[in-house]
Amino acid sequence: MNTTPPSASPADHAPAAPCRSFPPAVLRPAELPAFQRGGGVSTTPLVTRAVGAQVFLNGITLFGPGTGIPPHTHDCAESVVVLEGDAVVEIDGTEHRLSPYDTTYVAAGTPHRFRNASTTAPLRILWTYASVDATRTIVATGATARVDAEHTRPAEPETGTGGKP
Repeated sequence: MNTTPPSASPADHAPAAPCRSFPPAVLRPAELPAFQRGGGVSTTPLVTRAVGAQVFLNGITLFGPGTGIPPHTHDCAESVVVLEGDAVVEIDGTEHRLSPYDTTYVAAGTPHRFRNASTTAPLRILWTYASVDATRTIVATGATARVDAEHTRPAEPETGTGGKP
């Protein structure tokens, strides 16, 4: 049995085509628009196509006391970090309590949801999708939309997710 790897040609090690370049950016959530998702939940997009993202998408979502989002799936992986408050995440039918800095990883196609475990304090999360073209499919209805399509309805100024309310 031959265990010697085949010879690689120079073309096999050629650098990848460069990505379209945007200047580095410092994003200050308190200075960015928040978008209302309904039911006391609003989102502030951070790294998006608008600043040159080509590989991932992220932002901050604020959940008012006692609010949550319905079970859903995505067409790519998602990671969430709890920034403030106490959350309950349901992943594929199993609930987990989360506190600040707890982090989740949810594979593409896995049903999940987040809700604010507190009836008196906000919940703030930082989410990252493994694709700028990420979609969300609501489990109950099968309705699918691009995640960035939610970024169209400005939230009330006092409910922005970036700065502290």
